[in-house]
Amino acid sequence: MARARRRGERDDDESRPRLVIADDHRLVVHGLCQTLHRRFDVVGVAYGGEELLRLLETVAADVLLLDLSLPGRNGLELLPDVLALQPALKVLVVTMHVDRVLADASLAAGAMGFVPKDCGPAELQEAIRLVLEGRRYVSPRVPRHTERAPLDSVHAGLANITPRQQEVVRLIGQGKRSAEIAERLGVTESAITFHRHAIRKALGLDDEWALTRFAILVQLAKGEEECEKASGHPRPPRRRG
Repeated sequence: MARARRRGERDDDESRPRLVIADDHRLVVHGLCQTLHRRFDVVGVAYGGEELLRLLETVAADVLLLDLSLPGRNGLELLPDVLALQPALKVLVVTMHVDRVLADASLAAGAMGFVPKDCGPAELQEAIRLVLEGRRYVSPRVPRHTERAPLDSVHAGLANITPRQQEVVRLIGQGKRSAEIAERLGVTESAITFHRHAIRKALGLDDEWALTRFAILVQLAKGEEECEKASGHPRPPRRRG
């Protein structure tokens, strides 16, 4: 791959969109570069969240291909800082998580598109083309709607954790990092790490992404309840059986 190009510098071919790739798997990065190099100019690569932010301080790009599962800080947490550095940057999430909840959360955080890592080259290039035009793109492989059953189970899950842990979950759902949550709650970051582990154990969640997904569902449920209260038409209980 060519060296990272500084802000303001352009390739001789002005028509080639400039891409930055953020993914911690080097084979994935290599495959993306091989797939895209004929139509796009890859101007930088980052393998972690903080590395990406440092790169975007000096390298201008048109599109960022962003993996959600970056070490240090995940893609959802990074999006506000990424767009603060380069507001015109179009972000296309390229992830292994084919999930409507995470797709909607990514778009709400400022991404323009969401595709699975195993999509074909044609779909990936079409997604890049559309986000460059300012249009949103979500892969048709992503479910169109979030199932209601998980929303109905949110309160039961929250009942299994302490009030302080419930606060942590709500802040995770708002995209806060552990350091930010610690500052907000007046505790150490190691205490938040402990809480995250305890919450996962109490809820039977396998990994941090399962916790993030649950936290987003908590936010969705809260928003839904607020809308129902404002409308004066609460949703009837979901039938079982």
